[in-house]
Amino acid sequence: MSLKQKAVPDSVTSVPSYCYNCVSGPDLMTVRVEDGVATAIAPNHDAIGIHPAHGRPCVKAYGLVQKTYNPDRVTTPMRRTNPKKGRHEDPGFEPISWDEALDAVAAKLKDIEATGKLDENSMPRVAATFGHGGTPASYMGTFPAFLAAWGAIDFSFGSGQGVKCVHSEHLYGEFWHRAFTVCADTVQTRLILSFGTNVEVSGGPCAVRRHADARIRGIKRIQVEPHLSPTGACSAEWVPIRPKTDAAFMLAMVHVLLHEARRDQLDLTFLRDRTASPYLVGPDGWYLRDLESGKPLVWDEVCERAVPHDSPGIRPALDGTFEVRNVIAHGPDDERIAYDHVAARSAFQVMGDTMRPYTPEWAAEVCDVPAGTIRHVATEFLDNACIGETIVVGGRTLPFRPVAITLGKTVNNGWGAFECCWARTMLACLVGALEVPGGTLGTTVRLNRPHENRLASVKPGEDGFMANKLNPTGKGKWADKPTGRNAHKPLIPIVGDSSWAQALGPTHLAWMFLKDAPKEWAKPNPPDLWFAFRTNPAISFWDTDQIIENMAKMPFVVAFAYTMDETNHMADILLPDATDLESTQIIRVGGTKFVEQHWEHAGIILRQPAVEPQGQARDFTWITTEICRRAGLLEAYNTAINRGAALVPLKREHYDYSLPIDQVHDVDTIWDAVCKAATHELTDGADVKDLAWLKTHGLFVVPFEKKDWYLLPTMEDQGLRFEMPYQERLLKAGIELGRRLHEHDIHWWDTQLKEYQALPTWHDVPHHWLKSTRDLGGHPDDYPFWAVTTKSMPYTTGNNAGIPLMNEVAQNLRGHGSVVMNAKAAKKLGIKAGDWVEVRSPISFTRGKAALVQGCRPDTIVVQGQYAHWKTPYAKDLNFPSLNKVIPLSMELTDATGSGADLVRVSVTKVDGPLAEDAR
Repeated sequence: MSLKQKAVPDSVTSVPSYCYNCVSGPDLMTVRVEDGVATAIAPNHDAIGIHPAHGRPCVKAYGLVQKTYNPDRVTTPMRRTNPKKGRHEDPGFEPISWDEALDAVAAKLKDIEATGKLDENSMPRVAATFGHGGTPASYMGTFPAFLAAWGAIDFSFGSGQGVKCVHSEHLYGEFWHRAFTVCADTVQTRLILSFGTNVEVSGGPCAVRRHADARIRGIKRIQVEPHLSPTGACSAEWVPIRPKTDAAFMLAMVHVLLHEARRDQLDLTFLRDRTASPYLVGPDGWYLRDLESGKPLVWDEVCERAVPHDSPGIRPALDGTFEVRNVIAHGPDDERIAYDHVAARSAFQVMGDTMRPYTPEWAAEVCDVPAGTIRHVATEFLDNACIGETIVVGGRTLPFRPVAITLGKTVNNGWGAFECCWARTMLACLVGALEVPGGTLGTTVRLNRPHENRLASVKPGEDGFMANKLNPTGKGKWADKPTGRNAHKPLIPIVGDSSWAQALGPTHLAWMFLKDAPKEWAKPNPPDLWFAFRTNPAISFWDTDQIIENMAKMPFVVAFAYTMDETNHMADILLPDATDLESTQIIRVGGTKFVEQHWEHAGIILRQPAVEPQGQARDFTWITTEICRRAGLLEAYNTAINRGAALVPLKREHYDYSLPIDQVHDVDTIWDAVCKAATHELTDGADVKDLAWLKTHGLFVVPFEKKDWYLLPTMEDQGLRFEMPYQERLLKAGIELGRRLHEHDIHWWDTQLKEYQALPTWHDVPHHWLKSTRDLGGHPDDYPFWAVTTKSMPYTTGNNAGIPLMNEVAQNLRGHGSVVMNAKAAKKLGIKAGDWVEVRSPISFTRGKAALVQGCRPDTIVVQGQYAHWKTPYAKDLNFPSLNKVIPLSMELTDATGSGADLVRVSVTKVDGPLAEDAR
């Protein structure tokens, strides 16, 4: 169609909607429609005072008009005609009808059901991969109801999310304080220590607005990172640390607070009453327990003896070594250790003894940061903590601790991330700044339920802590064979086995094991059917050449396709779903959710068709319903919708908007029922809205208590402690896991087992990458630079490299599409600004233009984003470098949580120009 418009359109409408192309959303927006054509994106000013950014979307939303009318869109179902798959194989796609496409998918599902949903290795024959952070769920309509109706789905095959994002933070954050992601309470804090958190780029409008307001208010942010990011440029201080040594910096901060500050400068009440600091630890490293109840013991300063931690009227000691009698300890595999008389240290004392060697002078040598800088950062953190102050929030008096620490990508995943996540959480505990106003906060949960309310996920567990369901590691309980292709159950206790657990397992292992599986386990077969939506692992994962090679082994791929790309190049069926401005879905909004999405309202928001779909593109809910109808899953699918798979249950005790399960329902009928159920739930039936109302208003919210931003009141009300500092449960799981693996003669996970510690100790984290370089046939001296990646707001997690407007806007950003390096380091190599350079690791190479800066360590280069496209229209012509080309898929670079990091040792040399298209 032509986009040429009349000077004065006959009709102009403004359609409310949302953009959720990254986890920093959803952002609110309106779509200007002239004579049925979307012409512009604008803020939704009706959300002023509701949305933290007052209804403003980020730059990615402004590309949705181009996305809608992209001439390279796939607008009809297509079928592969070439059975051979590979990068250099022409798929021979031919257009087919929707009936042909849907019947082909349904027939495949029926064949699988007839054969058995699990293969001979007890792994699902159907797999699915979705893009970053679960955001595709906000665009896939009722597809989750199909997944629920089908049952056995393998989510093992990642596209880079999780393991190369902020993976360790997800796992340890939920374990310690129900924090799938962690942020500062920016609206009330005074000091933020940011270790690589690029919040001004990846935090979306909510975070950018809040940090701008905070700077006006007088907040100080100290940015610790190897290169000067936009967030660093907006900070009061930049500390250029050596890559992957952040843990040493933070352990030294813990040392300063424990051994250089006065005890009364710490929040002793918080440590004593809300953490495990007073728990007594025996000589074997296990908590000492009451002989009768089995509860951990503390030393009561009132009666001067060891008593159960929850005894009334006690005053537990924090520091000290004590003599205790007639106690027991619970070791691994249900071992019971009895002590008649034993010396015990408090967990706090053990921590102090462990942290004693980690002085700022020691850390200075590791981090290449002056000891005085480390000490002043620690001192500023302590001085701004306002120990003893309180604030009233929602009628509840809470501690006011306006200091926070945040961690960015590559700091909170891969080797060293356990130490960093522990130190960040412990530093907050030392000053009582965990989950309180002004402090370090969690946002949402995914490994625990309910997802929409992290406070409700808190249940009393063992030893006075929150309940956390680890994958069992005990004898006779451990899963000795993988049930998914990334082996999350046998290898990663802390990830558990909830609905999100598999996608947060070591998803790179699924790709690696298709090529070389451990001899102790059966080599996994590729799934018989693989669904892919809003994902492009052929570009977004590491060692993309290997990913592409393994992807070509998939026998039947169904890709929901926007344009052709590097992943759906391997597809057998392409299904063109209606895009952002053309389809319907309702999602939750507000409350607390990801990044800095803390609202004072909560409710639902509608994405609706502002314009008709292009070509034969169809609404995802319609596609899903048709697949289920044709595959014989209609009743199970409708049942799943009624149970809440589309957002909320359609039937509860006080309402019933459920759908007949034996009927096919159109898109609006389904979402009308969801709208009514959701608004009924939000208002206890006082204000039920239908879909027609929501189409006009776009948003429905109710007040959300600000005190529910903070977990501490819930912990207090349930008498629970944060599981800090001592990690007995993780230590025990690690020992048991090691025993189980060794019983099966599995030793290739031994390095990961070393990370299971009760308290973190420094190990030479950067050495992992030096050793990997040698193991890949290189010598570290030949690869003298650390290569790291960073995000760019127009592109971050948006899957929009093919939208020209994003590139046009990004031209204004330093280093866009380039290899950023220190100007002096470049001069030594004869490299000038704009020269083409080759970045090479032991496995591959990539090329880009050099962007020379002062704000980067001489031993570090930076490559933005994820590019090196060879199929995606427009993007394939950009000639941008990609770090993913040169980072290996590596067991050695995988930590105990199953994550890695966007980091690699490289060489940089000047070259004549870009790579030829077929060599990218």
